[in-house]
Amino acid sequence: MSQQPETPTLAQDGHTSRRFFASFYERTSRSSGEKSFMNPLRKEVIDQARGLVLEIGAGNGLNFAFYDPDRVERVEATEPDSAMLGFARARAAKARVPVNLTQAPVEKLPFADESFDSAVVTLVFCSVGDPGRGLSEVRRVLKPGGSLLMVEHVRAHGAIAATMQNIITPFTKLLAGNCHWNRNTEKTVIEAGFQIEQRRDIGGFMMPGVILHVSKA
Repeated sequence: MSQQPETPTLAQDGHTSRRFFASFYERTSRSSGEKSFMNPLRKEVIDQARGLVLEIGAGNGLNFAFYDPDRVERVEATEPDSAMLGFARARAAKARVPVNLTQAPVEKLPFADESFDSAVVTLVFCSVGDPGRGLSEVRRVLKPGGSLLMVEHVRAHGAIAATMQNIITPFTKLLAGNCHWNRNTEKTVIEAGFQIEQRRDIGGFMMPGVILHVSKA
């Protein structure tokens, strides 16, 4: 019997409940590939976080173990999906810094203007419903001079690879938690009013990535 694609429960407030995808993501998170490839990237990004930190799209909480109490006071983590939050709560309890979890989409952050010193995003904006609005919200809640720290997979530069991404994106949206393989997230970051301070490309033909350290201009 073939498995049918999961249709997420989507509330008016942007909350979701993708139980099957969350369970699948949790299983793959424990793989050797995740540990050897993604963990160093997560650490590279999170090592730059300071003070009061906002983590967007915390997922199942894989970043929490990397926050250093010598640099980070507290983490306010948001995640719109209730199934993911179940896994994240267990990891938050083991973190070395205080982590508060809130169910909220990035487009509607429940925080005051200029609240945070840093914001951390890892593999999130490929699946956000309105990336421009979400980044505007992140910019709103960052303090002047605050840093947005990102690792994302992005649109390919080559015409062949970009075309292949366009072809496959309808399937990844359906099967992989609304993931858009063909998003030009770096362009959206600039359009939202951020200034890129540092960037590093991560190789990949069909799924290239980038690490960004950007500041609130």
